[in-house]
Amino acid sequence: MDYDAIVIGGSYAGLSAALQLARARRRILVIDDGRRRNRFAETSHGFLTRDGERPEIIASAARSQLMAYPTVEWLDARADDARKSEAGFSVTAGGKELAAKRLVLAMGVRDHLPEVPGLIDRWGKSVFHCPYCHGYELNRGPVGVIGVSAMSMHHALMLPDWGPTTLLLNGAFRPDEEQAGQLAARGVTIEETPISSIGGHAEILLQDGRALSFAGLFVLSRTELASPIAEQLGCALEDGPVGKFIRTDMTQQTSIPGVFACGDAARAAGSVAISVGDGAMAGAGTHRSLMFG
Repeated sequence: MDYDAIVIGGSYAGLSAALQLARARRRILVIDDGRRRNRFAETSHGFLTRDGERPEIIASAARSQLMAYPTVEWLDARADDARKSEAGFSVTAGGKELAAKRLVLAMGVRDHLPEVPGLIDRWGKSVFHCPYCHGYELNRGPVGVIGVSAMSMHHALMLPDWGPTTLLLNGAFRPDEEQAGQLAARGVTIEETPISSIGGHAEILLQDGRALSFAGLFVLSRTELASPIAEQLGCALEDGPVGKFIRTDMTQQTSIPGVFACGDAARAAGSVAISVGDGAMAGAGTHRSLMFG
């Protein structure tokens, strides 16, 4: 069966894109392998009407609402391959060959975290990457930023608005004179002793035996696209501060006509709210492309 569009990725961006197409009465298929990027987070914040909700509840409600539209199908699988075809595009997923006139890439990204003992166990619980998503709940308690590169300066300069901040360099980089002045102006404490491990809620054990307790910790992950499909199709990529993402225009169309992208796979940073907005634009852009070519 041919579809008007196949949406690869059924998290917030993909669900939002699919909803626009469903409401335009287009036949669509959503392919998803159930690995939302924020599956480790206990709560989601900053999304109107859903502030403080568990992420899986938001995603589950969105899927239920989407599947109420009769032109929508869902495939629980990983999309393994996609390529251009005479009629549009061909996608291999779940052992099936599927065809569509348009593709929406919403497969997200994978996070690669620094190898600090105890960090992964606390990811999404007391170790975060987005101050807007999780900073308020720290109630102005002490905040630690784990350095991974000079990019950690961005975190360290932002986070004093949420609590007294310590930048733990952890041997990743050393601020120059100008950077040190910027940190001092924001009241950031610099800790040079490397980290031994993380324990308790958010307790840093340093290699000299000292322990520092925080209300929460922030760290920049390195990201990679969760699927090679964009590269298989020849979509142009952009170099972001922590990883590559898919280049799109104002309608979320990629460099390949007929292929749209949205969510974390198509921007340098994001959140649930931003992903939903991106998805809505991608869905509308895809529909207009079906109408007008």
